[in-house]
Amino acid sequence: MGLSLEESLRLSVAALMQATGDSQRVLAAVLGLTQTQVSRRQTGATSWTLRDVDVLAGHYEIAALDLLAGPTRACETLPAARRRGANAAEKGVAR
Repeated sequence: MGLSLEESLRLSVAALMQATGDSQRVLAAVLGLTQTQVSRRQTGATSWTLRDVDVLAGHYEIAALDLLAGPTRACETLPAARRRGANAAEKGVAR
């Protein structure tokens, strides 16, 4: 059996955090939560809400359905400018 939607979302958020260099503290600020609340969502102790999905999709500049589709789709649709090191690459600085 495949991943649950909740697990797929947790993996997508983790992959996007890795791709962009965002920390749980950054996501907490974006979502208006504490770092502990984000951690609890990421471990599955608390569920992400639909509002969280909308806010995260906006933060990462991807569609909510792409966020829910799993980590591969979420990272494929992540704009290049949102990726870690994008500013350095644009300036011609080696990563």
